[in-house]
Amino acid sequence: MARPKTITDERLLTATAVVIGRRGPGFTLAEVAAEAGVSVGTAAQRFGSKLGLLRALTRQTTSDVERRMLAAARACADPAAGLRAALLTWFEDVADPVEAGNHLAQLGVDLIDPELRALLGELHAVTERTVLALTREVDLPSGPPAGRAARVLTGLLFGVSMDWSVRPRGALADRLAEDVDAVLAAWRKGS
Repeated sequence: MARPKTITDERLLTATAVVIGRRGPGFTLAEVAAEAGVSVGTAAQRFGSKLGLLRALTRQTTSDVERRMLAAARACADPAAGLRAALLTWFEDVADPVEAGNHLAQLGVDLIDPELRALLGELHAVTERTVLALTREVDLPSGPPAGRAARVLTGLLFGVSMDWSVRPRGALADRLAEDVDAVLAAWRKGS
């Protein structure tokens, strides 16, 4: 009889994200296992390798992003406030520039692997589709068409996080909020 699965995939994937934040792309399966409180064999059996962990982590992030963004948006009565809240969910837990830089370094390595690159493309596509749906609910009389506005806002989201990772000034959440607010305010002014 097989033993019940007591260590969840989510626990291992959460540990993976923590270890990447601490170590960057030089992280090991052993470090992930230690963070999760399991044996290396358990982590390897579940995901096969470090690459398997990265693929699973990207898939999990992709499946969570739309739900997380929409929940933040729906918690606001005003559609513009909802769009803003949705954008800010992306990096709400990132406060340490070293950790952010380590994730950014891992991103650079991920782009080399064709499957990870494709998975990251889907993550960005889901983000942009969600931003597009929310943008269509907001009156932006001075803004570009909704599709372009969604691309600009998604690019702003990822660009601010990258810039802050290499040139941290203040908190990432504050910087992102300021930049999102500046763009939305300009687009909402009207003709």
